[in-house]
Amino acid sequence: MRKLFFLTIFFFFNLFIFSQNTEKYPNFIFILADDQGWNGTSVKMIEDNELSKSDFYETPNIERIASKGIIFSNAYASAPVCAPSRYSIQFGQTPARLKMIRVGMNTDHLDHDTKNSIPKQLKNINPSYKTAHFGKWGMDSTPERVGYDKSDGATKNIDGVFNHKSNKLQWSNNQADDPKKIFSVTKRAIDFIEENNKINMPFFLQISHYAIHSDIMARKNTYKKFRNKKPGKIHNNLGLAAMTFDMDESIGLILDKLEELNLRENTYIIYSSDNGSVPTIIPKKQYNKSYNFPLQRGKWDAFEGGIRVPFIVAGPGINKKKYSSIPISFSDLLPTIIDISGNKKFKSKELDGGSFKNILTGTNNKVKRKTKGLIFHVPYENKIAIERAHSAIIIDSFKLLKYHDNHEISLYDVKNDFSEAKDLSKIYHKGKLLNKKLTKRLEKLLDDYLKKVKAPKWKP
Repeated sequence: MRKLFFLTIFFFFNLFIFSQNTEKYPNFIFILADDQGWNGTSVKMIEDNELSKSDFYETPNIERIASKGIIFSNAYASAPVCAPSRYSIQFGQTPARLKMIRVGMNTDHLDHDTKNSIPKQLKNINPSYKTAHFGKWGMDSTPERVGYDKSDGATKNIDGVFNHKSNKLQWSNNQADDPKKIFSVTKRAIDFIEENNKINMPFFLQISHYAIHSDIMARKNTYKKFRNKKPGKIHNNLGLAAMTFDMDESIGLILDKLEELNLRENTYIIYSSDNGSVPTIIPKKQYNKSYNFPLQRGKWDAFEGGIRVPFIVAGPGINKKKYSSIPISFSDLLPTIIDISGNKKFKSKELDGGSFKNILTGTNNKVKRKTKGLIFHVPYENKIAIERAHSAIIIDSFKLLKYHDNHEISLYDVKNDFSEAKDLSKIYHKGKLLNKKLTKRLEKLLDDYLKKVKAPKWKP
């Protein structure tokens, strides 16, 4: 009788585990490019604007994702450089709150063992979730410590071929059969998909490409393809075009595998970039009319060119191409993924992001966050960029920029003026500042937030 009792318990336990692995729990594949600008693909980021896509690069497989996906026209990386953005993705917090605001800084103050990460929260919902990260990690600690079952380790730019000591090698056109390890990273990702499909396990997979960060590399035939194509007025670099195409080819391999295994209908595919594109390849000329044009400036700045990125989501319930102008950021990814997979709201006092699940399902167009607006904090001087410490806040369509050396303010309507050409804080009407109240309100919200989270302060 006792043996029968334990056999019954064992049977129901296994039945419970099996039931957790059904299609109720979706798969997630997050593909993250490196240094790809908002208009760095052949997908228009704004439906009726030709300048919101590349006039030279070709990305037919990203177009495949977009053909049955939601394109977020106003999506933002959490920082204009890679490491802070990657921390924000995993933990759902702004770099200001994390006090992780630039590449190469000490992160001993961070709790890398926190339970508030994407893989750990997914496993909290369903212990059967399998998680993996392949490609560039770009953070301290390891993917396993953050909660990933499999990874390439604590990889950085140098692991994807980066001659940081040689400016000439970085920006010359180099040939390789596996440029920037694009295809070997993809091979490991496909192996992971196949493994979990065989055992019917839900999974979260992040593929973080080293491309299109320098060194510029592509396959020989890809260079040949673009050498015979007329360059664009905005995008004219042969190497960047070829490397972008090779990365897109690898994305096609992922999509083909999902279709082969009949996983496409139960898999969310998220595509984005860790920050905006480099503004130009040396020399530093025509900086404002850069690879990110019509956006201002580029990587390293909190202007639109540095933080506005391509962002596309396809998956269950999304049957045709749609556009959303609701501002979202990387800190929204964690709560959104948890909301989708567990049908519950992720609660944390220190969470900055909010779920945009309702935008995906078409229920409504709101993202509820405890933090008012999207916050960007660049409190240091950068000799290759704007050279002035600054912070920014975006609420609805308005963006306020504040410089820390003299408290100078700029205000833009980035939905309608994404080139940040018209400073609304300096417009007078009948001798009075027209947007004085709005400017003061946004400045106070920005200052209050930075003070509340004890964000790193500016130092010369």
